[in-house]
Amino acid sequence: MSISLPGRTVVFDYGEVIARFPDDASRRRIEELAGVDPAVLWPSYGRHRHALDRGTLTAGAYWRAIESDTGAAWTRTRVHELWAADFPSWFVPEPGTLDVIADLADGGTRLAILSNAGLDFASPFRHSPLGELFERVFVSAELDDLKPSATIFEHVLAELGTTAADTVFIDNRSDNVEAAQALGITGHLYTGPEPLRRFVDELAALPTERR
Repeated sequence: MSISLPGRTVVFDYGEVIARFPDDASRRRIEELAGVDPAVLWPSYGRHRHALDRGTLTAGAYWRAIESDTGAAWTRTRVHELWAADFPSWFVPEPGTLDVIADLADGGTRLAILSNAGLDFASPFRHSPLGELFERVFVSAELDDLKPSATIFEHVLAELGTTAADTVFIDNRSDNVEAAQALGITGHLYTGPEPLRRFVDELAALPTERR
């Protein structure tokens, strides 16, 4: 069933909204390849993610930073294997969210993505079958900025040629949603596909002047 939000642009986060958090099997594969204590590996994996997402670290430099933290000694081949195990783990779709996005697209609603992600993610976001539904894809590493900064939201609004009042933002992190709301954007804290569908259905049911 199509969902029409005339005059609105809906901006989606990607990770843990459109795509699921990497599963245990993917994480175990990374642990096997890394060959270091998981208790050391995963804090380092998270610690350097902002630099990767901001574009100050390349994908290779990101894994070398983790190597340095953990005391590992990885060959170039092993670094690529680690990247190749990690990268697709972030592309397992959440079908219920995709159904909502497809219904919004069928209703003629403008759609965009705003994701904190590294440069290597930009092309798959844009050129996947799902990417065809989005008018624009904004990746933090390309913008040298990160959510929840006000400037990244202001950039998105300017590029889309829309106002905060006419924009909806959906993210699984409360700090990102609150930052958007502080600018006057309608925010939704994503907790799953069913609450998301209820939220957009309720927006669609509002009188046009209140959407």
